Amino acid sequence: MKLPQFISNNLVFKITSLNAVVIAIRLVVSVFVQRLLAITVGEAGIASIGQIRNFLAMLTSTSTLGTFSGVVKYVAEFKEDQPELSKVFSTTSIFLLVGSLISCFVLFVGASYFSDYAFDSVDYTYVFRLLAVIIPFIAVSRIINAVVSGLSAYKKYAKIELISYLLGAILLIIGLYSYNLDGVIVAIALAPVIQLLVLLIVFGKTLKNYLSLKRLKFNLSYRNQLLSYTLMSFVSAFLINYIELDLRTLITDRLNINEAGYWTAMTFISKNYMVFATGLFTLYVLPSFANIHSRFEFRKEVVTIYKTILPIFAGGMVLVYILRTLIIQVVYPDFTGMEPLFKWQLLGDFIRLCSLVLAYQFLAKRMVKSFVITELISIGLFYGLSITFIKFYGTEGVVIAHFVRHIIYLIIVLLIVMNSFKNHDK
Repeated sequence: MKLPQFISNNLVFKITSLNAVVIAIRLVVSVFVQRLLAITVGEAGIASIGQIRNFLAMLTSTSTLGTFSGVVKYVAEFKEDQPELSKVFSTTSIFLLVGSLISCFVLFVGASYFSDYAFDSVDYTYVFRLLAVIIPFIAVSRIINAVVSGLSAYKKYAKIELISYLLGAILLIIGLYSYNLDGVIVAIALAPVIQLLVLLIVFGKTLKNYLSLKRLKFNLSYRNQLLSYTLMSFVSAFLINYIELDLRTLITDRLNINEAGYWTAMTFISKNYMVFATGLFTLYVLPSFANIHSRFEFRKEVVTIYKTILPIFAGGMVLVYILRTLIIQVVYPDFTGMEPLFKWQLLGDFIRLCSLVLAYQFLAKRMVKSFVITELISIGLFYGLSITFIKFYGTEGVVIAHFVRHIIYLIIVLLIVMNSFKNHDK
């Protein structure tokens, strides 16, 4: 009786289980898509795809001025308080408008510069102008996603993620067969439009209960609170993607573009299984931590999360490592240079997962200084160690830097979080 009761009453387990099903389906589709890409566009094409994905990730932050985590937090706190929620959405709307206009202008005007920076060619100027037009779709879908997460609507979240991913994969395959690499890059750029349409279809009715356009006013009462998340998002989402862009260029210049393709392929695999954790963090960890105020409650919640997801994650990673040669043969044929990267990437990602659970306390409690300092240390270590290690270990040096950086980051985050509760109940 105890096990079924635990399963039925444990929200972490419910979210984890449903998320696992979605991720499993995504992985199967991803294997097929990545194999097609590897065979068709090769290592150089995979590196180029990595560049456009990094740019898109940066735009998800700048288009809303990084308010995603703030919206998640305040929706979780005020979901029963409509007047307060209206103030949050009013401020968020202004941030979204400003962020979208600035991002759109900069991207459209500087399209040729960004094309040359990312692809060493101005041939993709049109892609960045297309992205500039799509920015409002990116911004709106990001905010709606934040509402879904704040409400912990994990069933709708799973449906949205799965449908969006499948439709995006279909568009990508059509682009690949129609226009080769150019078609793939355009398909990736158009993916946010698909996600927004899916969000409105699946979550539209629920959204109306919390967000009404009639209630939105020119209200900046949550300006300072959301500006804190703007700063945190800039450091975490924007800078890390910029660093990845720069490192991919560095690997290409110092070694060759094939090596950049191997590292990009390894990060694609990593991001596919890390999506499993990301969903849990936004749906459960952040809303839960936002309502915890004592060391005892926090410690209990962290232990529950660790006990639920770490064994699953560890088992999955061991399996990935054991099957690494098969994975390369099936997903990335002829990408044999990837094999040495698996060990360090997997170890680094496991340590990263352990530290991220704790670090979400910074977002939940708006601990801006702690978040910014730890993220800057982490990013600085990654960039500095990567540049150093590339000289001695080649591309493997980047994933070694990834591992070392997260060990140091975990220790620092643990010390700061423990210290933050020194004046609370034990």
